[in-house]
Amino acid sequence: MTFFIAEICSNHLNNLNRSKKIIDEAKRIGCNAVKFQLFKSDKLFAPEILKKSKSHKKIKSLELSKKIIPALSKYTKKKGMLFGCTPFDLGAVDYLKDFVDFYKIGSYELLRSDIFENCIKYNKKIIFSTGMSTEIELNNILKIFKKKKFYKFSILRCISNYPTKIENTNLKSIDTLRKLLKKKFKNKNIKVGWSDHSKNLGVILKSIYKYNSEIIEFHLDLDGKGPEFKGGHCWLPNEIQDVIKLAKDGHKFDGNGRINYQKSEKNERNWRSDPRDGLRPILSERRKFS
Repeated sequence: MTFFIAEICSNHLNNLNRSKKIIDEAKRIGCNAVKFQLFKSDKLFAPEILKKSKSHKKIKSLELSKKIIPALSKYTKKKGMLFGCTPFDLGAVDYLKDFVDFYKIGSYELLRSDIFENCIKYNKKIIFSTGMSTEIELNNILKIFKKKKFYKFSILRCISNYPTKIENTNLKSIDTLRKLLKKKFKNKNIKVGWSDHSKNLGVILKSIYKYNSEIIEFHLDLDGKGPEFKGGHCWLPNEIQDVIKLAKDGHKFDGNGRINYQKSEKNERNWRSDPRDGLRPILSERRKFS
């Protein structure tokens, strides 16, 4: 069954009560985990960027306070979900070790082998995204896992456009990634999924039904007032709850494959046209009405 992660990003507004409400909504609509981000803008961007770019300066206001992370972790687990967080520097990795069930490493940090190695050190599950990457860059990270003999990781395909146009989603690359992993990590259960920036129901469902995405990550906002929402890639709870339900109910559609009537059809069989006169129900059933 598909594992759904609600990416809260900066829609928490650094407010514990608001964050808890988003967690509540994630639980209500069927998510298995929530994920936050821990970064400091001065460790995220080069000083010359922060000096000249007003938009990047504003990112400081989107930082998540370390003070509320213990409470977020505890509340999420109380709700029966896993708590994850994206570290953007080595200090963040160290701080999060006591609170996260998994580390999520974003696409923009794919070149940071030091972050991967530090996460491995704490023996936590790792999920990482592959937006913008080449196969060579991906292989460099896979070499780290292989060298460390660490196999508790999962990989998400994604496109780092916000939002992503559907013609750019390239869902077939999920299959390519799975084949690559089977070749490099034989007999290891490494899950593959899709990190969505398209905000498109069809994209998510096709990634699951056709390409067998085992994990879906999507951006979630509470009410359209989160700073990420205006980018066009965040879902509201009521917009995505049906997608999650369809995905989780998908296994019910398959059945056993046999050509036979269902138990639920047994009574209806008596109301088929009788071959002797073409009338319904069949003759033996009509006699009950005589």
